[in-house]
Amino acid sequence: MGIRNHCFDLTDAERHDWLRLIRTEHIGPATFRQLLQKFGSAREALDQLPGLGSSKRKFSPPSEAAIAGELEAAESIGAHYLASCEPAYPQALRHIHDAPPVLCVCGDTGLLRRPAIGIVGARNASSAGRQIATTLATGLGERDVVVISGLARGIDGAAHTAALETGTIAVVAGGIDVIYPPEHAELTREIARRGLIVSEMAPGYRPTGRDFPRRNRIISGLSRGVIVVEAAQKSGTLITARFALEHGREVFAVPGSPLDPRSHGTNRLIRDGATLIETADDVLECLETPLRQPAFMEPPAFEEMEMLPEDTLMDGQKEILSLLSFTPTHRDDLIRSSDLPAPILNQTLLELVLAGDAEEHTGGRYTLSAG
Repeated sequence: MGIRNHCFDLTDAERHDWLRLIRTEHIGPATFRQLLQKFGSAREALDQLPGLGSSKRKFSPPSEAAIAGELEAAESIGAHYLASCEPAYPQALRHIHDAPPVLCVCGDTGLLRRPAIGIVGARNASSAGRQIATTLATGLGERDVVVISGLARGIDGAAHTAALETGTIAVVAGGIDVIYPPEHAELTREIARRGLIVSEMAPGYRPTGRDFPRRNRIISGLSRGVIVVEAAQKSGTLITARFALEHGREVFAVPGSPLDPRSHGTNRLIRDGATLIETADDVLECLETPLRQPAFMEPPAFEEMEMLPEDTLMDGQKEILSLLSFTPTHRDDLIRSSDLPAPILNQTLLELVLAGDAEEHTGGRYTLSAG
């Protein structure tokens, strides 16, 4: 099957192939996209995988039976899958560089078509912080804005609870059926019944620490803007704010007392240019303007990848390897540092990942391979 340059629904067989490919170890969203560009379909990419590996890296897609089991598990809990090529996939998320190729969703997918704002913040939130999150979520909901958060303790839970009546989306780091934290079991059930739960992981998957930043990029990608309510100086919440900036979204922050460590991160965001807000009206004023376009915006269509000469790719690989380290470097920084055109950089990164010389990380970042 060749590349189709418009939104289209996958057949059952194609959906099965997409899941097998993205569930393959060492293949992240950006590498997945580049493989589809290179080979035209997930099926062809899967057929070619054995020959793409190297002595450093072998690719072993999950079995047909494992994917069939995943699909059955999703169906048994009332969930289904949206692929990034399909019309029902959220348009805003589709445009980020490492958009999840497949989302597992449970609940009201109509919420994905409404304007949305993310509300995130401290897990150990103060009583005042929870109240602010509640007031903001209520005010946004009254104006038909969906509230998105990560179903964590503290600010996330307060925002979801306040928006249950008007529309809320929970983006979870683990499988869509994995309750975390345990005290949010009832809230999770209510969101599945009245709102929407979203995950890029398979049902039953239990999250680890590295999965939460992956989740945060989806919160940002789905949102018109992100509100931060209480965040320490080194809080993981600030990762969501960083993604929002990279995605061209607005970043809003609620100021707090300099005596409270939970306000150090939010106050820093304001000093660095985030919009200070106190009410939902402050947010809605910014929503009246179009989204800023992120620097790395790409068209959603899986266009054919132009095959470049071998010597061009080899020269590009040497240059990129000299720029990479074990500290993640963003793809855009590699473009600026190398002056390589985006098509050459994309193919170079693909070849380095397939060869086992580089690793793809969340947020369009790459490192040298530790293996």
